Amino acid sequence: MSRTRPADRADGSSDASGLSVDGLEVARVTWSIGAKLIVDGIDCTAPAGAVTGLIGPNGSGKSTLLRVLAAVQTPDEGRVLHDGEDLLALGRRRRARRLAFVEQDAATDLPLSVLDAVLLGRIPHRSLLAGDSPADVAVAREALARAGVAELADRSLGTLSGGERQRVHVARALAQETPLLLLDEPTNHLDIAAQLAVMTVLRKLAADGVTVLTALHDLNLAAGACDHVVLLFQGRVVAAGSAARVLIPEVLEPVYGVRCDVLTHPRTGRPVLIFGE
Repeated sequence: MSRTRPADRADGSSDASGLSVDGLEVARVTWSIGAKLIVDGIDCTAPAGAVTGLIGPNGSGKSTLLRVLAAVQTPDEGRVLHDGEDLLALGRRRRARRLAFVEQDAATDLPLSVLDAVLLGRIPHRSLLAGDSPADVAVAREALARAGVAELADRSLGTLSGGERQRVHVARALAQETPLLLLDEPTNHLDIAAQLAVMTVLRKLAADGVTVLTALHDLNLAAGACDHVVLLFQGRVVAAGSAARVLIPEVLEPVYGVRCDVLTHPRTGRPVLIFGE
């Protein structure tokens, strides 16, 4: 199987997408465990002002790649640039003002209220010894409202359901107010309405110029909400470009091993995927 569709470059910056390549640039990033390559020389981009969906079967390297991009794990080689600046070379505090990362199933044992958990996102923006200012609290409450969980502000984080906790972590990332947002399955544990609400928030952020890169398990969510898609398989990019150019049977069927039919959504005109034997 070819690594990349002929119509799209491996870095996802095809002219056909109509998107600027300003934003996140990943160049030859590799990460391994022992002799096993998990992320194998990945080149891709996430354009600024767009929602980029990172898709692929389980074990394709999506979560690992995001952790490398967020400097949670150190790559064996490669560069990660945002607007031309090397993210991996930045100090932790500076990087936290540049990017926010929402991990999949992020958990904490700290006895925090929901509001205090979201206020953690404000730490990079204040001096080390300063407490939460009224402005910080206002930003945190606005972030909770945008994530649809304002009513949970006074609850203990440990009492929340998985879906509620996931939306609080999204709110924490929103409160961080960074120009780059990385998310690993942010719709995990959420019902359909909450999934759509989170994707709407991401699209609004992108409309404001934020670079959004999110791993998604649900290909129809990617089809409905993403401007740009990067498809991984066995640690490599196999296709990248607009949803309409990547989410098609000849690309998806060899990767996922199932038959795929693509319809057109009657209201949005976006692809709708149907899988079956």
